[in-house]
Amino acid sequence: MQVAYRAHNLIDAHLARHVLEDAGIPAFVFGENLLGGAGELPLFGVLRVCVPDPAMPEADAALRAAGLRQEPQDPIPEADPGLLPA
Repeated sequence: MQVAYRAHNLIDAHLARHVLEDAGIPAFVFGENLLGGAGELPLFGVLRVCVPDPAMPEADAALRAAGLRQEPQDPIPEADPGLLPA
């Protein structure tokens, strides 16, 4: 199993799982039962949507098509030629 998507909340995790299942990829949400123990666990990174190893390329494509996985953006956008720095 490989992590195809790290969710920020339970709704996000199930949205990703449904996108993957609609594409014919078996997906599993791990960490769902740990949400009740938030006092003892880290608040982030608990929810993971995993797929079988051979399905990872298709899962990546399905998540990108659904808009759940974005391409990394340049942290410093190109300057607008009409604007000058202060």
